[in-house]
Amino acid sequence: MTPTNSTSDSWNFTDKPVELCFRDDDNKLGANLSYIYYFMFVFNVITNLLVLVIIHQFERLTTVINILLLNLVASSLIFMSSLPFLAVYMQISEWIFGSAMCKIVFSVYYLGFYSSVFFLTLLTFDRYLTFVHFMSVVHIRSRRNAIISCAVVWLIGGLACIRPMILHGTYSHWGTEYCDELAHIDGMNGEKLKKSGFYIQLCVFLILPLAVIICCYTRIVVTIKKSQSASKFHAVGVIFMIVVLFFICWIPFNIVELLHYEYESVLSCEDKKKLGYTLHVTRNMAYIYFCVSPIFYTFVGNKFQNHFKQLLVKCFPRLQNHISSNIHNTTTPISRNEIAFPSVL
Repeated sequence: MTPTNSTSDSWNFTDKPVELCFRDDDNKLGANLSYIYYFMFVFNVITNLLVLVIIHQFERLTTVINILLLNLVASSLIFMSSLPFLAVYMQISEWIFGSAMCKIVFSVYYLGFYSSVFFLTLLTFDRYLTFVHFMSVVHIRSRRNAIISCAVVWLIGGLACIRPMILHGTYSHWGTEYCDELAHIDGMNGEKLKKSGFYIQLCVFLILPLAVIICCYTRIVVTIKKSQSASKFHAVGVIFMIVVLFFICWIPFNIVELLHYEYESVLSCEDKKKLGYTLHVTRNMAYIYFCVSPIFYTFVGNKFQNHFKQLLVKCFPRLQNHISSNIHNTTTPISRNEIAFPSVL
């Protein structure tokens, strides 16, 4: 998950001479793609701050869905805060922020990354409870349980940061400072810790959330089809979009990382470059998902859109005649489809 900044793969401690493998081409692609990180960071900060303002202005902060959304916003901002540092690192191919920041930046990166996955899963599970079971889960969907669930997610994310905190460090190579996972650490096998950590990540932060998301949305779709709501087709469409986007953006990155961990050491130089190209592209796809995912739980909903229009009119009164919205309907009772589907409640 860390950037590939080495210009060559030249270290081999056997007696057999090994031809140098220069990785300038795929690293150049990674450096060029990293310019997107600045846009992601700015876009994420603006949209998430907008979500916070709207929740504060028009909603109760203590509802279950808003507690989850606020934590998703926090984890998204934490994750995105590391991207400008990574962008600079990939563009100049040197770590200029010091040894302490090396550990801090990558720990923040993993904390935001892991917690975002779990908060998205919690939001999906909350939609499942609200829509499929509705009246029978009132006691389960309490503010206390929501706070406990969020605390558990932050605890799991914090524990997952121990590995990058231990493994990441700075080292000099040909006069250039790098920040990466170290292969040799006193008293432990760095390579084994890296590989075991990756498989824990694969199971806990990919397979488990993916299984929960698929099961929940499958039950939601079945429930929607049984209902007679006029908005069911819109609801199915948004569900389909969320799940497909998750697959497109999140699965390829993990598959390529799996290949990277398992086979890079035995690949030819040309194959290593191809794997490097693919890793850079799929990594950015995963980042884009976490950048835009809060939008699917907010801006897609009619209620949130009306709140947004109200905020625009409040800030810019002259827009009132140009914005066609059902602002007066935002205080009307909400249907089960609105509760279950992307909107601020």
